[in-house]
Amino acid sequence: MSWLALITFLPLAGALLLTIVPGDRTTLLRGITFGVTLVVAAMGLAVWSSFDSALATAQFVTEREWFTLPGGTVVHFKLGVDGISILLVTLTTVLLPIVVLSTPGHIRIRVKEFMIWLLVMETGMLGVFLALDLVFFYFFWEISLVPLYFMLGIWGGERRLYATIKFFLYTVAGSLVMLIAAIALIYRAESSDILELTEWAAASDLHVQGWLFAGFALAFAIKVPLLPFHTWLADAHTEAPTSGSVLLAGVLLKMGTYGLLRFGVAMFPAAAIEAAPLFMVLGTLGIVYGAFLAMAQTDIKRLIACSSISHLGFVVLGLFALNQAGIRGSVLQMVNHGLSTGLLFLLVGMIYERRHTRALHDFGGLAAVMPVFAFFFVIAMLSSIGLPGLNGFVGEWLILLGSFQASPWLAAFAVLGVIFGAVYLLMATRKLLFGPIVHAENRTLTDLNGREIGLMVPVVLLCLWIGVQPNAFLDKTSASIDVVLERLDEARADQRVGRAVEQDRAPEGAESR
Repeated sequence: MSWLALITFLPLAGALLLTIVPGDRTTLLRGITFGVTLVVAAMGLAVWSSFDSALATAQFVTEREWFTLPGGTVVHFKLGVDGISILLVTLTTVLLPIVVLSTPGHIRIRVKEFMIWLLVMETGMLGVFLALDLVFFYFFWEISLVPLYFMLGIWGGERRLYATIKFFLYTVAGSLVMLIAAIALIYRAESSDILELTEWAAASDLHVQGWLFAGFALAFAIKVPLLPFHTWLADAHTEAPTSGSVLLAGVLLKMGTYGLLRFGVAMFPAAAIEAAPLFMVLGTLGIVYGAFLAMAQTDIKRLIACSSISHLGFVVLGLFALNQAGIRGSVLQMVNHGLSTGLLFLLVGMIYERRHTRALHDFGGLAAVMPVFAFFFVIAMLSSIGLPGLNGFVGEWLILLGSFQASPWLAAFAVLGVIFGAVYLLMATRKLLFGPIVHAENRTLTDLNGREIGLMVPVVLLCLWIGVQPNAFLDKTSASIDVVLERLDEARADQRVGRAVEQDRAPEGAESR
């Protein structure tokens, strides 16, 4: 079995192992889960270090025939990693052990079931990023959504049923649209291999690309989520347990932006060029609107959830700038958002475990009694703002540079999101950490313990590493993104030729009339 197959299915094997462990042995359950995710993380880092940045093609490919569709199309068990997916695969494998170590603070009931769903979710998420067959991709896409449904419904907050039903309705709607588009694409191309489908779709005419692009893009826009599909996100984040919020922000939302790049821009370049103005506008509106939503929140967790709408608006804006700076910045920003927002959700979860409230007006002055917590919170906040020297700066800078090349006006409007982002995060930090201690309960709060500090350190180091040495990550993506840019250039050239032919024909038609 290949490395990628082991990385993908080892968590599922771990979940099956947990089913035979007695449910009351929580320490053993957590230990097995942590051990499995740690081994997967080590293998993920090995793939990262062995990945050849100069190659644009998929690497470490493993392929087996799976089954045959009516009509003779063979579906393959096919996995591979390229520059578009390598960062997200590594992010997923690294985040999972941290998430497992965070669970003792907030998962105290039905621990066995939670750990099983956590491992199933890891298999689903990794499969989405590694699948090179469209049927296989859709299989993993659906698997990854099921665990979050149960995490919300069983371990969520007071309004968990409302948030779960809303999440279910939105995700099922998106999945059905994508299923229809996938069936149509496989039927037309007579293949389910993503690499072959990409070549076929990129060479097809604009009309065909347009309809197929619309189906995939709508499904991924719901997942991101883009306006006006954003309303499920804040409820899901607010009601989810801390580990669920970290995974939702860190990885699951990136499935939408990854899909827009893999199945939108790369697969249907001509349609993406036509749709780019709309998506850039929606991304920019999401940046500003998400920032305004965040500023209006009094619940610190809901504030961070709304900030995700704004940050992912930057990713979409950069993707549909359709140039090197924008796309490279967007791919990096997917990782940046996962780290900084995941870090913020972990910290909010830690303070909630101590205080059992997330209302900002219940805090104040925590820096005096919890200096270690304050230190990490300020770093996470500055990372999210995009302070130079931390990870968020490089991604946002490249996105704004790329979007300025595509549309100076939208780029100027998007800069407002950077300003507003600093406003709401600095305001939240002031209310949480500084000022007088008004509530007596805050005077006796304990600072972070060794386990909690251990969760923070690797994420903070990654934020610093990306901020100081961004090329270590950007170089991994360059070759694959260059292939996407070449397809876009070819599509633009074809469109120019088509317009020139139409202009040449117009006078002839006028004379004949």
